[in-house]
Amino acid sequence: MQPLDCSPWPRACLQVYTGNGKGKTTAAFGLALRAAGRGLCVYIGQFMKGQDYGEYLSSQLLGGRVNVERYGSLSCIGWKENPDPADVERATIGLNRSAEALTSSNYSIVILDEINVALHYKLVEEARVLELVDSRPEDVELICTGRYAPSALIERAHLVTEMREIKHPFNTIDLTARDGIER
Repeated sequence: MQPLDCSPWPRACLQVYTGNGKGKTTAAFGLALRAAGRGLCVYIGQFMKGQDYGEYLSSQLLGGRVNVERYGSLSCIGWKENPDPADVERATIGLNRSAEALTSSNYSIVILDEINVALHYKLVEEARVLELVDSRPEDVELICTGRYAPSALIERAHLVTEMREIKHPFNTIDLTARDGIER
């Protein structure tokens, strides 16, 4: 497959997928899959996630079009006050790498998966994330996912989608996360 020009648009957008419903990461990876199908290159920095989720595993099958780097621990972070310094360090490394990817001219799309949660858990500073957002080249699409999107990010966005939970099998039939569906 021949790569397309890495800057296929004269102007790209900032998108935010937020809310308490399922589907924010799934939507972002769906967009990455669509872009890869068109020959575009995508960078995904996954904050809060260090496990081998299905989306990470499947991205390795896309011929190098989708580059995923994980900046989370293998365990879930359960508190937002006084975060573990190791989690802060991983998130800082992820933010720095994401900034490099954003301005590298190597990617048409950059996805910061769960960056909103990393902000909420005080793993990264809001001012630093907004600085990254404001440095976005006009021809690179930027997607920020996760619950708790801050109002300053929502104000800057061109597209905001809120996933709202109406019903979820976690609550309705006490079903745990399933490989291929929730992870």
